Amino acid sequence: MTTINKKILPFSTEAFFRGEFVNVTEEHAQGKWAVFFFYPADFTFVCPTELEDLADQYEELQRMGVEVYAVSTDTHFSHKAWHASSDAIGKINFYMLGDQNHEISNNFGVLREGQGLSDRATFVVDPDGIVQVMEITCEGVGRNASELVRKIKAAQYVRANPGEVCPAKWEEGENTLAPSIELVGKI
Repeated sequence: MTTINKKILPFSTEAFFRGEFVNVTEEHAQGKWAVFFFYPADFTFVCPTELEDLADQYEELQRMGVEVYAVSTDTHFSHKAWHASSDAIGKINFYMLGDQNHEISNNFGVLREGQGLSDRATFVVDPDGIVQVMEITCEGVGRNASELVRKIKAAQYVRANPGEVCPAKWEEGENTLAPSIELVGKI
């Protein structure tokens, strides 16, 4: 079942954020673009490479008005320990949400049944709290934060320009399409 065009569900959890423990709810994502970046577990192998890549893009995402929420079923205490012990994870300045009760993973439909771990999944949520982009990959396939930035730029463009759509491999500043009967069979 897809979560595209659905409003995110309520949640409340503790997070590690810039050296502090803070409470985060779905209301934190209201009024701005948000990325919910699910990963299976702290202290693993592919996950730190993805999170470091995302940390490297965080300033750009902030300039775009996007907040990032990394989510795993670990606790906020585990996130703090990982942040302190790993150079890659130590780069993170975005929220690291603990989801040990599985509420957020279940809300987004990415909890692996019987394992207690989240799938490797990304959700881009618009300022109204509606999911606009989602990506789920298998355990061994890491994501690319540069491609995530491109997708967010496309989603932001489409939101700001009703009646236009972004074709494959669209980059900011390139031509878009205005779907119409005149385009049918001509692309």
